[in-house]
Amino acid sequence: MAGWLAAAVHVVAIVGVFMLAAQILAWKSWPRREPPAASLPPISILKPLFREGPRLYECLRSFCRQDYPAYEVVFGVQDHEDPAIEVVRRLQAEFPDRALTLVVDPTRHGGNAKVGNLANLMSRVRHDILVLADADILVGEDYLRRLAGPVQDPKVGIVTCLYRGAPLKGLWDRLGALFIQDWFVPQVLLAKALGSTDFAFGATIALRRSTLAAVGGFDALVSQLADDYQLGARTRSLGLRTVLSSYLVETVVDEPRFAELAAHQLRWLRTIRLINPWGYFFSGITFGAPITLVAALIAEQGPMWGLAFLAMVLRLVLHFEACRHQGVHRHFGLVPLADALLWGLWVAGLTGRTVRWRTTVLAVGDDGTIKANRE
Repeated sequence: MAGWLAAAVHVVAIVGVFMLAAQILAWKSWPRREPPAASLPPISILKPLFREGPRLYECLRSFCRQDYPAYEVVFGVQDHEDPAIEVVRRLQAEFPDRALTLVVDPTRHGGNAKVGNLANLMSRVRHDILVLADADILVGEDYLRRLAGPVQDPKVGIVTCLYRGAPLKGLWDRLGALFIQDWFVPQVLLAKALGSTDFAFGATIALRRSTLAAVGGFDALVSQLADDYQLGARTRSLGLRTVLSSYLVETVVDEPRFAELAAHQLRWLRTIRLINPWGYFFSGITFGAPITLVAALIAEQGPMWGLAFLAMVLRLVLHFEACRHQGVHRHFGLVPLADALLWGLWVAGLTGRTVRWRTTVLAVGDDGTIKANRE
């Protein structure tokens, strides 16, 4: 092996081990619990819906059971035949004293159907503090109380929440949840530990109505694929802070086949690459275990195999820490498969400008704008 290639392989392996150690240490930056809110102003929860996904009733019901004095939930669909309507009707019957509003409006505003759905809801929203949350999110009864404090700070643009995966039953569901808890969350915490707040997650975004208006409202986001990221970025451009809440929500992971898992992850990975190419490229070094293993196979040297073994030990420690902090079951046996699959998908995400979202294939520009779509 040429001298320069051997040196490069050694550097890659060492960096891979270092990144695993850094992600383990990043758990120490998990947000501390916020002090109780001094006041509890009325809140509007906006829930854009599309068909009836797994556990939809349970997810939406969790938002109807909040221990909070005054709030409303505004649900939106864009098709009069959408089966999600029956789920909302069931909740309205179950919680007659809750302010639960259903908006059925087929108006299309742009390439991003979810944001268009949100735009249709705004005429029915009554309160000045807004909470946006995807349909597949589960929360506890203290969810709104935990968000109410930081979102009232006039220096805060958005409050957002990390999430853990709640897999259904199958192998692909569990692997999808592992991708979230073992790679996505540690990366966010590492970025936060290094001083970055360049994030916003559709699992939860809380903000004031005046802040949304200042960035152009939902109309400014209807052609953006990464609408949550763009909403956070635009509030930061106003000089407002992004707060990562200590509240951890759950997202239902439903990946019945590998094809669905791959399409879902590629949509996410390619979106990140298109809006932040350098960040995406350098995120590849966080795959410490497969990187060091490949380096050992290339170098064929004893010390490199020692580094590969150390990387695997650290990777299992990272999995242990991720499960411990997020309160989820451990699946040590799935870790090598999860790493190999996600690294392969990350490589695939280095190219391509199309993503599959629901039943639609979207073409995306360099700035994350949806350029075209086809069913």
